[in-house]
Amino acid sequence: MNEIRTQSGKTRVAGVFGWPVNHSRSPRLHGYWLAKYGIDGAYLPFSTRPENLVDAIRALPKLGFRGANVTLPHKERALDAVDHLSDVARRIGAVNTLIVQEDGSILGDNTDGFGFVEHLKVSAPHWRAGGKAVILGAGGAARGIIVALLDAGVSQIVITNRTAARAETLASSLDGPIDMVGWDDRAHALKEATLLVNTTQLGQAGQPPLEIDLQHLPREAVVDDIVYVPLETDLLKQAKARGNATVDGIGMLLHQARPGFKAWFGQEPEVDTALRDFVLAG
Repeated sequence: MNEIRTQSGKTRVAGVFGWPVNHSRSPRLHGYWLAKYGIDGAYLPFSTRPENLVDAIRALPKLGFRGANVTLPHKERALDAVDHLSDVARRIGAVNTLIVQEDGSILGDNTDGFGFVEHLKVSAPHWRAGGKAVILGAGGAARGIIVALLDAGVSQIVITNRTAARAETLASSLDGPIDMVGWDDRAHALKEATLLVNTTQLGQAGQPPLEIDLQHLPREAVVDDIVYVPLETDLLKQAKARGNATVDGIGMLLHQARPGFKAWFGQEPEVDTALRDFVLAG
């Protein structure tokens, strides 16, 4: 008979808010860690309409929850539901991690950029901050990654986006050595880059392809695509074929979950091949 797991009065509970939420791999990810470390805990998906999000978040301390994750489309709306914001969440303008503190107040944090940089360091250990990074896209994911790269010490960031006005708005809203170029000039922007990051949905299953010529990209540059369906995108295949180191998108998801899990369940979790394979199989 399979082991039956039940919750007790001491069960630590967290979850994820989304609308819809059935696409989220976070329950599978956190469930794996809970089982691996033998923790009396539970991680639940909450399908929450946008108009109900603030009330739902405010209820977390009353229900004894340790916290929660926030996924699309709620990350910006969650700013209005917390008592405190981390500096990173404030700069990004979005929340993906909620932590209920000892006094019952709620801290809003954003660990997306942390997850990106941690995965980059593990997957491309030869990469060093200080060079030029080119960012494709100007949405929420781009903002979190740019903040993390600035904090890591990247000396120049170039943003290029299909909608130029959005790239200009993003560049002007963040302090730092940030420039933007038009989408038609994206290939030429790759000169002297040490890092290329695709933060768009282009190349994702069901989306239009990402069209970019890598001829000007130095061979020692790292190419990172945060898309993970498919795991190896056409961009990564093209980069790998010409000898560039590549970083896929699934590791960012895994590493961004580490701070929340530690805060809620008291255990520093490990990201390894077994976890990666388990999450991808879901």
